[in-house]
Formats: sequence, C-alpha cells, structure tokens
Amino acid sequence: MSKPSELLGDNGPFREIIDGYQVRASQQALSDAIFNSIEDGTVLTAEAGTGIGKTFAYLVPAILSAKKVIISTGTRHLQDQLYQSDLPVVLKALDVPVKTALLKGRANYLCVHRLDIAPHLGFINKTTQHDLQMVREWSGITLTGDVSELDTVPEDSMIWSMVTSTTENCLGGECDHWNDCHIVKARKQALEADLLVINHHLLLADMTLKQDGFADLLPGAEVFIVDEAHQLHEVASRFFGRSASSRQLIGLAKDAIAEQVNDAADMVEIREYAEAVETCARDFRLSLGEAGQRQAWAQIQHKPAVKRALESLIQSLKELSGVLSIASERSRGLDQCHQRCTLLLNTLTMFGDNNSASKSDSEDAGDVAQSVLWFESWSRSFMLNATPVDVSKLFRQHTNDFSASWLFTSATLQVNKNFSHFANGLGIQDYHSGTWESPFNYQQQSLLYLPEAMPEPSDFSFNEKLIEKVRPVIAASEGRAFLLFTSYRAMHAAEKLLQNTIDYPILMQGEHPKHQLLERFREAGNAVLLGTSSFWEGVDVRGEALSCVIIDKLPFASPGDPVMQARIDAIRNNGGQPFMDYQLPRAVIALKQGVGRLIRDVSDRGVVVIGDPRITSKTYGKIFLNSLPAMPVTSRLEDVERFYSSRVEEAVA
Repeated sequence: MSKPSELLGDNGPFREIIDGYQVRASQQALSDAIFNSIEDGTVLTAEAGTGIGKTFAYLVPAILSAKKVIISTGTRHLQDQLYQSDLPVVLKALDVPVKTALLKGRANYLCVHRLDIAPHLGFINKTTQHDLQMVREWSGITLTGDVSELDTVPEDSMIWSMVTSTTENCLGGECDHWNDCHIVKARKQALEADLLVINHHLLLADMTLKQDGFADLLPGAEVFIVDEAHQLHEVASRFFGRSASSRQLIGLAKDAIAEQVNDAADMVEIREYAEAVETCARDFRLSLGEAGQRQAWAQIQHKPAVKRALESLIQSLKELSGVLSIASERSRGLDQCHQRCTLLLNTLTMFGDNNSASKSDSEDAGDVAQSVLWFESWSRSFMLNATPVDVSKLFRQHTNDFSASWLFTSATLQVNKNFSHFANGLGIQDYHSGTWESPFNYQQQSLLYLPEAMPEPSDFSFNEKLIEKVRPVIAASEGRAFLLFTSYRAMHAAEKLLQNTIDYPILMQGEHPKHQLLERFREAGNAVLLGTSSFWEGVDVRGEALSCVIIDKLPFASPGDPVMQARIDAIRNNGGQPFMDYQLPRAVIALKQGVGRLIRDVSDRGVVVIGDPRITSKTYGKIFLNSLPAMPVTSRLEDVERFYSSRVEEAVA
C-alpha cells in the first residue's frame, strides 16, 4: 500500500484531478505522521500551519486505514465544507469504496411533529407565517430535512426554533412521525458509515450521553480526528456544565400549551400554570437589572428582589410540574414537557441555595470538579450557568472509555513552541506531538508593524492614539482592512473616530449578520471592517480584499469574567501561577487566531498591526512574538508604506 505522502506527491492521483495542484512537503510529512499514529493506536497533537492543507493530510490516512473514523470539526460551516467539498475530492483520488455520512445536531433538522404544532406556539406574526409556509412547502420535497437546504428562509428566522427539536422536547420512539424522522434517518446512516463527519458539540454530547440515541456512535469508532481542536476546551466546559435560560423556560411554557391544545383540551389549568411560568421568567429577568451583565451568581444572589423573583419562578415551575405529572399519561409530548420541567426545576434549585456560589456537580458526572455559578443578561433574556472550573479530568475519563487513536489538530495549539497548555486543559496524557510549518512565505508576504509611542491600553487616550496611528496604514493599504478589537466599547469608539476621516466604506459587526458583512467586505474590495471576538477566527477572506489586519490590544480575557476568575483562584490554590499557566496562554492562542486572518493563500500579502505596547515593553511580550509566524517586524511607518508601494510596483511591472 502506498504511503499517504506518495499519494499526495508529484506522481500521486491528486495532480491528475485538481487543476493547479501544488505538492506541499509539510502536508506530506503531516499525513505520514497521522497514518503512523493511526496504525500504532496512539494520540497525536499536531499544529498545522495555515495553508498546509491539513484536511487532505488527515483524510488520506483516515481512508487508507480502513478503520471506522469519526472526524469532528469546530462548526457546521466547516462540516459542510469538509463533507461537501474536500471529502468527495479525496474519495475520487483514492478510488476506495468508503461509506460516509454527515451528522449535525438536532437544530439542523426539520421536526415534523414540531411543524405540526407550530401554529399553536403562540408567537406567529406576518413574517413568521410567511417563513412557516416556505418550510411547509419544502418539507414535502426534502430528503434529508437539513435546514441548510432552504436558503430562502434566513438563518436567524424565528421559525427555525419552532420547527426543529431539542433534547428536551423530542418525543423519541413514541412520536407519530418516528419512522419518517429526519434525525433518526441521519443517525442510522451515521451508525452504518465507515467515516462520519460531526462537530465538537455532537462529540461531547455523545460522550456525556446527554442526547438520546447518540450513545451508540462513539464506541464503534477506532479513530477520532478532532480538527480545530483549540476550540474543544470551551465546548467541553459548556457540555460538562448545566444551564437554565429564559429561552428554555418560555419554550417549555409555549410547548406545554401547544401539547395541551392537542392532547388535553379539558385540562385548561395547564395553560394557566404555563403562562405563570412565562410571567415569572420575565419578572426574574427584570430583577437581574441591566442588560449586558456576565457575573458570578454570588454577586447578586442575596439581593431581595432577585431572591423573591427566583422563589416565585421555582414555585411556578413546581405547580406546572404537578399538573404535568397528571397529564403526562395523555401523550408523549406532555410527558416530555413534564421531564423538561423537572430538569429546569432541579437546575434552578441549585441557584436558590444560599451556599451555592460553587457546587460539585457529582449528580451528573461522578467525581466532578467544582462548578462556578454565574449568570448572563440581555435586554429580554437571561441564562444561569453552572460551569466546571476544570474539565481535564472529565474529558480524560470519557476519552479513556474508547480504545482508539486520537488526532488533535489546529493551526493554533502551541504557546511559545509548547503543547502543554492545550494538553493539560483536556487532560491529554501520553501523547506524541509535532509542528508542521505553513508553506506561506511570511518573510516576503507579510510585515508586522508595532507603532511606537503608544500609551498603555488602560490609558483613556489609547483608542484615539490607535486610530491616529492606523489611519496612514489604512491609507497605504487602500482600505482592505480588518480592525479587530477586544471589546465592543472600543470597537464603537473606533468607528466614531474613523467616520468622515477615511475615504473607504466602513462596516461594523452588529450592523448586519456576519455572513452578510463578509460578503459586502469582499464585494467592496476596499472596505474597512470593525469586529470583535467572532471575527478573530473562522473567517477566510482570500485575495487583495483583505490586505491589513489591525489588532488593538493583546486579547487577555477580562479578569472579571466569573469562569475565568474561578479558574484563576483554583490554579492559585493549587500552587500554580494563574497568569503564566492560564491567562497568558489563552491570550497567545487568541492572538495567533487574529493574526491568522491575514495570509490565507500563497499569493496574499499584507501587514499586521498590533497597537498594544506591552508586546515589546513587557517580558511576556516575547512569548507572543515567539508564537507568531516569522514575519519581519518594524516600528517605522515608512516601512509599511514601502511594503504596499512595492506591491503596486510589482503589479505595474
């Protein structure tokens, strides 16, 4: 059998079927390393530089292994790209019979039962009615039920939450539409597949057995490939935790009423108690105060208004639970509402305990580390969260249950040339590691500009000074820039300072959905886009439309974040150094992601600007610089202008 590197080489099949195919030595070496790890049944952490083609690098050995493989990606978009674009090319090149499947989460599949009861859910307006009609028409012709097929209904339409199921409201085998259920069909295909593409949410859902029917997926796998693995720690933190939100509470109330209309018309008290839950949920939101909060529960739990509102909410759930327990025998839908009510009641009770600033969640996962209780508030909604302080032991317990090869790969796993931060965070032990450099020539394609005389980030004049420094850079790059900020406040302040002072279109996060902003940015060809955290990674703009990335500050997470603070305290209590062991590594990974937006192709060129003076004034700044691609560094504006003018001269020549 040929080695993966040979198949990806000059005489391999990929050159024959891909126009302009380029052989990449680093891709070949990575692919052979993955193949060896799969054959030996070991764990490999692999940092693969941008542009290396890591998808082909792991698909080739995965298919050649003839083992059952599960590939987990970071997002649904990456799932679709992998399954619809990359995988068919590799299968054609290798010409190997492999049964493949794509499996997404519940929210991506039409639920026929939910479609039936949607008119009874109580919040149908003119727009939603139109979208519902579009879904009804599509439901008669779709074979997969994958909601991404219906591009005439916006992704953020309210109708999707009404016609898709959740873990809590799925009726399971007692549903009248079970034999035609799109999720059931997708799972059946997943179980029969040799190679299955899922995402991190499903990977963790299966591990924690939180979703019925997923428990059979993982045990049969012999190889796990985790792409965009740097995201896995945060996903694990959410999945190993618990939460209760206004969306869940109001959704329960709406569903209980709809199920009562269908199956218990004589039990009008269900509507009365359900409406009381909805009212209490909204009252509880008001008791929390202003929107935009993200705080530890301990800071607010003793306020009289909050205590009263929470007690009322818990009491309303108890009353609804009582009547639903009687009605549950009427239908699977009402029984499911009763179960959801009980789960929400149990979670809220955790927050009602005066000694609940930090709890052990042993009820769900055995020997579990302490969880921090915290809350978030928005204009009309809230979420209460119980998040494990440390997920490493939990993740290790679950992965140890599967005797398989594991590959963790991403462009950003290392900090200062070391994998320990990533591995320790997930409890990964006895692993091999390697770094495969990007094929891009950063010495020629890029420049890192660190402007001089910048004030400290805490200085009130920082934003104004930053914009003063980057205006000439934006002029030199002729727009075509991302400005990435560490806070919404800084982004909005910068937008005001840029208005009417630059001659290029300004786009800002929040004005339109993300995909629309990126589309407008590409089409404009000279726009300046301002964004925060969601634009720091997972954004791929190739070509001259993006020729400059400007980063305001080193992306340290807010020390006031409740989960961050709890983890800092835990590290300190265990004798560690929170800054060096946790805060700094997280910031380095985030900065690498932000810088990685610039060079996405062999022909891309551009300048990265970092306005934070700490990258040169603090000793830890060297760790940031050592973790970035080997770009030339300057503090002279003339070098930036010369860099861009050389591009113009080359184009003319």
